[in-house]
Order: sequence, then C-alpha cells, then structure tokens
Amino acid sequence: MGNCFTSSKQSMTEIAPCDFIKSAQAFRLYGDPISSLTLYLHLALLYKTRALQFTPTDDPIPVVQFGPETVSGSREMMVRFIDEKLPQPPLMVAVEEGGETAVLVVKMVALQHRSVVWHLERMVRWSEDLVTRGGRRNGDPTMGSARMEARKFGKSYSQLLEVMVEHAQMEERVVFPLLETAERGLCKAANEEHGRDLPVMNGIREDIKSIGVLDTGSHDYREALRNLSTRLKSLLEHSKEHFQEEERDLLPLMEALELGKDQQLRVLEQCIDVMQGTHSHLFSFFVVGLLPREAMQYLDLIISCKEEKLVASMLRRIIE
Repeated sequence: MGNCFTSSKQSMTEIAPCDFIKSAQAFRLYGDPISSLTLYLHLALLYKTRALQFTPTDDPIPVVQFGPETVSGSREMMVRFIDEKLPQPPLMVAVEEGGETAVLVVKMVALQHRSVVWHLERMVRWSEDLVTRGGRRNGDPTMGSARMEARKFGKSYSQLLEVMVEHAQMEERVVFPLLETAERGLCKAANEEHGRDLPVMNGIREDIKSIGVLDTGSHDYREALRNLSTRLKSLLEHSKEHFQEEERDLLPLMEALELGKDQQLRVLEQCIDVMQGTHSHLFSFFVVGLLPREAMQYLDLIISCKEEKLVASMLRRIIE
C-alpha cells in the first residue's frame, strides 16, 4: 500500500494524493518522540519535505526550525509557520472549506466519504489495469506474479470493505439516531440504502476470492476480471451518489439539533469508538485517501476528543 512517506517504486494504482508534491528543502524538528504534538508536527512536515531531520529531546514542547528561524508554541501556530515556509501542499484549512461553525461530526463524516471515494476510484483503476493485461504481470517487481497481485488486490479491497462497513455502522448507531430524535423517519432511505449496499460489497469480495483460484490468463479468468471491474465501477458510482445525497440532504440538518460543544465532542468520540478498526490497524490505509490538509483536519477532530496516548499511537501508525 503506497503512502506519502516512502520513496520506493509504486504502481500507478497505488499512488496517494500527496506523492508528487514534496520539497527537498530542509526542516528540523526537536521534541519528545512519544508526544502527540511532536508526532503531529512530524506528520505535517513529512507532507512537506523529503529533507526532515528529527532530533529526539525530553522537552515536552517541540521546536520547528527552518533555516535560521525557529518556532515553538500552539499546534495551529506551528502548522501556520510550516505552511508559510513551504506553501505546497497546504495544511491549514480555510474557514470556507472547513466550515468554522459546522457540526464536528459532519466534518468527520464528509472526510470519511472523501477517503472511501479515493480508495474506490483506485480499486476501479487497478481493476481496469488487470482487465487490460488479462493475467500478464505489470512489470512492477513489488507486485510479484499475477496471482500475487490478485492477493494484494483482495487484501486492499478487504481493508476498504472494513472501513466502509464501519462507516455505515457509525452512521446507523450514532448519526442517524440523533437526527431521528428530531424527526422520526428522516433517515429511513439512507438506512435502506445501507441494507442494499452490504450484500453488493460482500459479493465483490467473494468475486475477488473466486478470481484467485482461476488459471491466470484463461478465458474464465479474463471474463471474471471484466465482471469484477464492472461491479466495482457500479459500486463507486452508487457510493458517490449516496454520499452526495447524505451531504446535501441529511448532514446539514445536524445544525438544527443545536448541539453544544461538549455534546458535539461526545458524539465525535462515539463515532470514533464505533469505527475501531478504521482508527487502529486501518488508520494508515484510511489517511492515504485524504489530501494533506484533509488528513490534518481529521487528526484535529480526533485530538479534540481523544486522550493523548491514543492520539500518539494513531500518529505513530502513520509515520512508521
């Protein structure tokens, strides 16, 4: 699985959104290696430069150095300093993008939609490439043989499936019940769509398993690949339409609930708790589907409601 922090050769099906936009200008970071703030800044700098020099210290307050300039302070102030020195890719979220007054859970759900769509688009491109090659190797040694690549494809889809299932569960257990307290039946259509989608998603997983036992290059193998690619394209288009409907028709109604800040943080924490896999062993996979500023915004949401130890653990998963 490609990510933003490696220079190894990657298949075009595995390029993450930020892979082409890193500078070689040097930054230095000094700080406690187990501190969530140090790890947060470490990640921010990995999005910006290939020339990051990190020096562990015992100081709980990290320091960022660029040339002769150094800065230490709040998370926001230090990220703004990094953005000023290397504007691309931007990490700070403009008010009109982030929605300063938007309900926190609405921001989280929308960002999850972005990641899922990116991963689905990637799976579609990969499946189209497999169809074009019809069982031949793609020439990338990291992919291995055609059968090895099929296993990698299956693993990647299984990871995405787990994220998508947890996302649906989070909406069904936390977001939709909140909206239903204001108006019963408001989320009926969205719940029904979830019920229709799950068999389709599981069916694609079974199709991938079936392809794995067919003779590579055979007529049945090529036909199965074509059918799989068609089903993935259909899932992508349906998911995009479903997400757009939620963001247009349902999520804006969260504003009408008039949740206080403490209530919003409790709801946010409940959402993260439901999606345990996404926020543990799948977190690196999930974050790859976000642009740098989106990834930092998502981390800001987690930091707002979770304890230091958990946040540090999640950040280490990405960096390592």
